[in-house]
Parts: sequence; C-alpha cells; structure tokens
Amino acid sequence: MSVEITTLTNGLRVVTDRIPNVETVTVGAWVDVGSRSEKSNENGLSHMLEHMAFKGTERRSALDIAEEIEDVGGYLNAYTSREHTTYYARLLKEDLALGVDVLADILQHSTFEQEELDRERGVIIQEIGQAEDTPDDIVFDLMQDAAYPNQPMGRPILGSIDLVNSFSRPDLSSYMSRHYKSANMAVVAAGNLNHDLFVKMVEDQFSALDSSPDKEKIPATYSGGYNYSGKDLEQVNLLFGFDGISFTDPDYYTSQVLAMAFGGGMSSRLFQEVREKRGLVYSIYAFMVSYDDGGTFGIHAGTGPGQVRDLLPVVADEFHKITENVSEQEIERGKAQIKAGILMSLENTTSRMEQLGRQQMIYGRHISREEILAEIESVDANAVKKCAARLLKQSKLSIGAVGPLQGLTDYDKISALF
Repeated sequence: MSVEITTLTNGLRVVTDRIPNVETVTVGAWVDVGSRSEKSNENGLSHMLEHMAFKGTERRSALDIAEEIEDVGGYLNAYTSREHTTYYARLLKEDLALGVDVLADILQHSTFEQEELDRERGVIIQEIGQAEDTPDDIVFDLMQDAAYPNQPMGRPILGSIDLVNSFSRPDLSSYMSRHYKSANMAVVAAGNLNHDLFVKMVEDQFSALDSSPDKEKIPATYSGGYNYSGKDLEQVNLLFGFDGISFTDPDYYTSQVLAMAFGGGMSSRLFQEVREKRGLVYSIYAFMVSYDDGGTFGIHAGTGPGQVRDLLPVVADEFHKITENVSEQEIERGKAQIKAGILMSLENTTSRMEQLGRQQMIYGRHISREEILAEIESVDANAVKKCAARLLKQSKLSIGAVGPLQGLTDYDKISALF
C-alpha cells in the first residue's frame, strides 16, 4: 500500500493511496462531525446538511452538480454517521480534478436556497418514514436511545419530523461554519493518481475553509435500559446492547473476533444453537460498533412472538458460555473472516478511501494493513473469554424491541438472565 500524507498550512490533511493498476479513483472529503455533535434542538441537522450540500452552490445548480459528475460516468454520494460525515466521488482517473472541484464547491460555497430546502425537507421526511416502516432499522434507534438516554449519542441520525420541519437556512449555514473547518477535515483519495498533483488540487480548491479548531464533540455516557415499540407485525425484532469497546481500547480487535465467533456467520455459536438446533429465529447475529470514546456490543434477533420466552435464556446462556470456553477453531475462523474482509476490501478504491478517511478521523494517522493483521493475529482464546466477561460484567443491559411485545418479560428479569 503506497500511502502518503500531507498537512496543508491551514491544517487540512490530504491523504492518498496510489493504486497504479486501476483506471479509477475515489476521492472523499471527511468531516469529523455527526449526530453526536448536535444539540437537542439540532438533532438531524448533520444529516440535513449532507443532503443540502448537493442542492446548489454559488456557481452550480443541483442539476449541474449531478450532470457534471454523471457526464463523465462518475458517481457522487455522501453519508452521515454518529461521528463523521463523508462526501465522495468515484471517477475515471483522468476526471479526478473534476471530483475535487465539485466536492470543494459543495463544502465551501453551498447556498441553501429556500426552494431547495423546502423540497428536501419532504425527501428527508420520506426517509424517516421509510426507516420507521423498517423494523430492523428502527430497533437500532430504540436500543441506542436506551443505551444513551437524553444525550446526542442516543438520538437518531435522521432526527425527527418536527425538527426537520424547523430547520432554516441560517441553521444550516451556522452549523456548517461551526464544524466544517480545515483542522476538522481530511481529503482522501485512493486509485490511480499522483500524490503531489492531488495535494496541489486540494490546496487550490479548499482555500476558503476556516482553520480554527472545532471543540464541540459532546462526550457520551452509557446508561442502559429499555425502549419498546409495539407494532402489529409477524415478528419481534430484538436488540440487546452492552457498553462496548472504543476504537482506541486495547480490546478493540479482540472484541471484533468475539463478535465474529459468537454471532458473525452461519458457523457462529448463536446461529448454530439458536437457529440451526432450536429453530427459534430466522436471523440472529452479534456485532461491535465502536466510537471514539466507547461503543456498543449488540445481539440482534428476529423471532415470532411465541418464541421470545424460549429465545431469551438461550441467548443469555450462550453469552455466559463464551466467557468460559471458546475453541481455537472458533478463534481462528473468526480471525480468518475478519482478515479476509479487510483484504477483499482493498480491491476496491472506494473501500480503500473509506479506510484511510476513517483512520484519519479516529487515530489521526495511517495504520498499515500489516499492523492491523498483526493485531488481529495476536488475539487468542483467553483474550476473547476475558473480553466477553468484561462486557457482561461492566454494563447494564440495553434492549430495543419492535413488534408484538406480549412475549417480553419484565426488563429486570431479562437483565438477570445476563
């Protein structure tokens, strides 16, 4: 991997990963801001700003932005998470300058025209409605609210319909000026490109960014509890959460191996015991979502209302078992799955851009694949058992549930199982 990093005089980081044997390049602008940076009356503003950035600048209309990229066969998109916002374009290598120009334009010169804002409110409200109609989406927001109540980390990324309807042009401009600062951003590209030429492009195009620091990221405090939504559905979507592991925690890679061995595939303990042996679910899996200062270890299951009472003790029992016994075969299989996922992603310029950008936002440096693979390889069965015990011992259970709720027992009784 040929990674080079240059920090401009205004603090903006420019990162490239040169892949000479491809014909494409993906360029992304990463901003270290997401829904956890929002005040209560701003919830959903990071996501709305991401939408509105494509709706016109001082020299381009919304249609111009779309047409200029698509006229050359390119692809332009963005997404918002709880901690970051990413804008990116994938293009043929000869069109890299256009991608940089468009991204720089929308992130420094967006006009947020009232007509576009009014139209986009409707689009976002439709997006909120779609999420609320999708049980395995909404259950994540319910569990997040239970885990982090009354704080930004617990609020939905999309916000609420009332808040989306309340946001104004000054709200968008103020939020962008507070958070979209050069020291808070990185422009990253992966593909067939020259680092020095790319640095010059970025330096020329991103000169309007404010260079003062952004210090508004709000700390998160895990609490735990439950949040249920009764709906007339065929299945109950259940999500159990535990206070998890941050990106910088020494147990980070161990927790990833644990999640894979416990519930990361068809050969995992949860899938084999709960679905294959007992037939209690169609879908069940475990995962670790990490943040700068914490995380959530989760178990998601979809089951019929009549199976909930049987499901709960089985899941809890399997979690306790993995604190006491885990085979080398399970560990090696989990590590192999994680390593394969990492190496396969390196065949795609967008995935490589995302890996570089995420590392800059989280660690402020590049981490080589060799370092990552060595960390994964160092995980052993004893470390996994200790990590599982730590998760069970240190935190109060969080539960999110959507669907017919009659099978759910009292929260304290469910917690006692774990």
